[in-house]
Amino acid sequence: MKLVFFGTPDFAVPSLETLVRSRHEVAAVVTQPDRPKGRGRKTVASPVKRLAEEHNLVVLQPEKASALDSVQRLQTIAPDLMVVVAYGEILKPQLLEVPERGAVNLHASLLPRYRGSSPIQAAILNGDEVTGVTTILMDEGMDTGDILGQAEVSVDEDDTAGTLHDKLARVGAEVLLETVDRIESGTAAPVPQDHGLATYTKKLTKEDGIIDWNATTERLHNFVRAMNPWPVAHVRDGGLRIWTTSVPGEEKERADPGTVIQADENGLLVTTLDGAIRIEQLQVAGGKPMSATEFLRGHGLQEGERFD
Repeated sequence: MKLVFFGTPDFAVPSLETLVRSRHEVAAVVTQPDRPKGRGRKTVASPVKRLAEEHNLVVLQPEKASALDSVQRLQTIAPDLMVVVAYGEILKPQLLEVPERGAVNLHASLLPRYRGSSPIQAAILNGDEVTGVTTILMDEGMDTGDILGQAEVSVDEDDTAGTLHDKLARVGAEVLLETVDRIESGTAAPVPQDHGLATYTKKLTKEDGIIDWNATTERLHNFVRAMNPWPVAHVRDGGLRIWTTSVPGEEKERADPGTVIQADENGLLVTTLDGAIRIEQLQVAGGKPMSATEFLRGHGLQEGERFD
């Protein structure tokens, strides 16, 4: 089939690569316009655009994909199917109606659970042992379309949002190709979602990474994993970022949440609502991530001090 691929970030790269290597034709790639990024605010292309250019694909970067001129451009391409993977914009009905066989979206959860912008972080934060990917036939709603394919992916104890992201992207690319093949052969069987079971996630901001020490040890540990690699768990004033933690196996002394109860060669322990959490890797403003031992050598953190 003739496809138009919509995608922008790293999550979409394996899917585009898989479709390019398939028997289908990727007639065009639609991705977000180049944006300023980093401290230097240098304009950079999206990961999807860079991959598309490597394969000499037609790249379109409209400010609004559903605008009339963008829709008309896609009408001239006349795709059989649109494929959407983390494009970064809600697509309007006039755009979804362009391809003869509709539009397929790949989502990083087992829908209807975790609709929205941060399903990977939500799975880790909630301590899920299993999450997955879903392909749906797109409609006007946000992740509400009929299910075309799903696959489960285990959430390992040491997974961060970054490592789980990569696993889901790889599995998602496989499920996406299987879905496209079934649509081509006429064997796709859309299954309506049970909207009563739907849960929702939001787009994360930097403020969402602020640590609340008045949480259980398990919840805090999951929080740190979920915020890695962005926005990174950090204390309220932003001067200290926590990259990795672990849960001590032994019972520790009680103190108000956020209190340092150990700061020596054996590590850095901070109290939580129901115990303590061990900080393994952290970063001061303007510095690089370092182990707790390295941090303590150069900073006068004392037992009894409190964060926030």
